[in-house]
Amino acid sequence: MLSYVVAGLALGAVYAIAAASLVVTHVSSGVFNFAFGAMAFAVARFYYFLYVEQGWPLPLAAVVAIGVFGPALGVLLYVVLFRHLRLRSPLVKIVATIGLSVALPPLVDLVLGRLVNATAPGLAPQPVAVYRPFGAVVDMNQLITYAGLVVVLIIGTVLLRFTDLGLKVRALVDSEALTAMSGVSPTRVSVGVWAVSSLLAGLAGVLVAPTAGLSVDGMTFLMAAAFAAVVAARLRSLPTAVAVALAMGVVTSVIQRSLDPQSALSAQIVPSVPFLFMLVFLLAHAVRGRAGDSPAGGALDRAVRAEAAGAPAITAPSGFLAPLATLAVVGCLPLVLDDFWTGLVATGIALATALLSGTLVTGEGGMIWLCQITFAGLGALFAADLTTNSGWPPLAAVLVSAVCVVPVGVVLGLLTIRLGNLYVALVTLTFGLLAQNLVFLRDRFYNSGQGIYMPRPAWALDNRSFALLALAVFAVLGLFVVNLRRSTAGLAVTAVRWSEAGSRTLGLGVPVKVLVSAVATFVAAVGGGLLALAYQSALPDSFNPFTGLVWLAVLVTVGARPVVGALVAGVAFAVLPSVFQTYLPTRWAEIPVILFGLGAVMLARNPEGIIAMHARQLRELERWRQGRRARAGEPSTPEGELV
Repeated sequence: MLSYVVAGLALGAVYAIAAASLVVTHVSSGVFNFAFGAMAFAVARFYYFLYVEQGWPLPLAAVVAIGVFGPALGVLLYVVLFRHLRLRSPLVKIVATIGLSVALPPLVDLVLGRLVNATAPGLAPQPVAVYRPFGAVVDMNQLITYAGLVVVLIIGTVLLRFTDLGLKVRALVDSEALTAMSGVSPTRVSVGVWAVSSLLAGLAGVLVAPTAGLSVDGMTFLMAAAFAAVVAARLRSLPTAVAVALAMGVVTSVIQRSLDPQSALSAQIVPSVPFLFMLVFLLAHAVRGRAGDSPAGGALDRAVRAEAAGAPAITAPSGFLAPLATLAVVGCLPLVLDDFWTGLVATGIALATALLSGTLVTGEGGMIWLCQITFAGLGALFAADLTTNSGWPPLAAVLVSAVCVVPVGVVLGLLTIRLGNLYVALVTLTFGLLAQNLVFLRDRFYNSGQGIYMPRPAWALDNRSFALLALAVFAVLGLFVVNLRRSTAGLAVTAVRWSEAGSRTLGLGVPVKVLVSAVATFVAAVGGGLLALAYQSALPDSFNPFTGLVWLAVLVTVGARPVVGALVAGVAFAVLPSVFQTYLPTRWAEIPVILFGLGAVMLARNPEGIIAMHARQLRELERWRQGRRARAGEPSTPEGELV
């Protein structure tokens, strides 16, 4: 038992270091850093490059990677992104940092090379020394982890509580404007905070790499697990975050003692422990009504800021010619392309239907749900199960499965009504991770990674026919979304998006959110069923919640509110990687993912997305052209001619 406790404390110490960094950056900048795992991966990968690939001495590689490259990365990301986010809306903050988490790992792989199943060293010299105090087994990497946590806590406590630097950081937390008026540069303090945060991310990444592996998934899991401790601390209390992180590590390790490590139950339960912790604390905060979004900065900060950073800035371009033209172009692609590319287009159209649920939730409802891919996965698995094991017609199975998934979305919507946007994002991500571990990995659905066979309808077996079928389904659902937007219910959704507090006084909050949750869940499940038909198999690995973050990045890059934006995003996501793999060197294959992630990062500057941004630029260009004609005495183009 003692060996399990010791190992659990080491794991909890890594969680605690990550949680400490997340808490400090959130309270000082108002940004909850969803890119923490990506930053940890970047530093750990650079350490591996120096120590293993270049043969540097371990101490020198550790100092340069963690102590120099880590802070430099934090400063660079602050200049490029984080400094623009302090008073932005929760939607922009979350999506922009998710975009960074999507773009940074493949960018690192592009520069340093991609590793496959790399066994990463920690900070202990090789071979790693092993000790047996009181019969327990502890290695040098674990001892270094304990020491790292103690050093971080002691130095952090001393700096924050008893130094002039700590006083400046606490002042920045209360009000950036008042901090500037007192003669202290908020920019310098913020740069220091993000540099330290990146250093801690690198330290956590290097410490966890020997057990979790040097992979993006392992580092992202570290980030998600650390969220539980941060949520328990209500995003503010550092001691609470550290205590819960240690307890979480011990519980995770001790549970393994009573489970067969080779059993499927162990593979499902053990990774779910941190997310069960998070779910319990989130529900407790919701019941007590203590899980709203706290405003960033003081009242003076919000008063002196010129732009209305908290207002939704996502707009939908007007007109119907551009959407119809886009539908026509996509509809023509299966008629002119060969079977391979037509199959990719068909997959993209099916994905577009799933992304249409994001248009409803984020674009229309202004909510940040990170589990739309999970609803799509449930729809795909249930439909394939009905078709293969019960003999249902494929399309009927897709429709019925989508209806069966709707209550799950409604219940989740009811549970998150009293939560702020950030907590809603965390709850939905937690739900997706739990569903992945407890449902998708079950033998009935997983089938050794092969999923469940999903046949297409007899009249749509070839890729061309199926692509046109998927496009017809997308068009019907897209038309429904447009009509919903223009209906009385759509006006209520718009009212809630612009002013939730004001809408609650009219009694609109609960019914509108439940409506959006139900419709978006149905659309996502239908999209998942279409994806299963496109693949001709329901593959649980295709519906990983972290892949859903990439989906969201693609959608907001193109535009979260225009219905046609989901179609463009889906086709681009499915086709562009194969274009790069076919016509460019293999190492450039990740470029599309990098571009999608960077597009989400640019949401901090252009919240409306590419489609709406270009539509606005065209309107401005037309006004400028009409102004020149008017000054030259020429007749101007009638307003509204440009669509």
